[in-house]
Amino acid sequence: MSEETEQEKVAEIRRDYTKRALIESVVKETPVEQFKVWFKQALSAGMLDPNAMTLATATKNGAPSSRIVLLKGFNEQGFRFYSNYDSRKGRELEENPQAALCFFWPPLERQVRIEGTVQKVNRTASADYFRQRPRLSQLGAWASRQSSTVASRKELVTVFEEMRKRFENREVPLPDFWGGYLLTPVYVEFWQGRTGRLHDRICYTKRDDSWEISRLSP
Repeated sequence: MSEETEQEKVAEIRRDYTKRALIESVVKETPVEQFKVWFKQALSAGMLDPNAMTLATATKNGAPSSRIVLLKGFNEQGFRFYSNYDSRKGRELEENPQAALCFFWPPLERQVRIEGTVQKVNRTASADYFRQRPRLSQLGAWASRQSSTVASRKELVTVFEEMRKRFENREVPLPDFWGGYLLTPVYVEFWQGRTGRLHDRICYTKRDDSWEISRLSP
């Protein structure tokens, strides 16, 4: 297959969105309340990893990077995820504590975009979550210097085995370089696919202590 033919096939990928609608009269007063409704429906839809989200960060100079991470909790204060503080995202959040999240739920023809400021959660909350993780994941957190160069897979496995022996027959403690982040939203957009590409886009913008709800053109 020629490169031109491949590009033509990419351009032909499309589908219409016909399942649902989103109107101002039915959305909740706050974006977290609305997210709770949609997230519950995403769970009920039985899709794989409904808590997977794109996390976009940037350096102090504005150079962006993004990756998929997992949402591990949310409430009116914000959206929580965990990471190695020395990873690329951790370093970027240290120098530029602003980020964006994006959820995409294809079976529901929905997308949620969230923008806001980020801060580390306290160590007690991080430790509480770390204790809930599978033991192998706990050991992996110690073994992996996330985003740093590693010579080979073998080297990584060797360090993992060293950590396994180090913490044998005892609880794996929370690493001082690992923990949670909380993104406090200032802007949240709910996107519902509609036929003819006339999608519904309802956004919440933080104005002082309240949320302003408006509709965006698709």
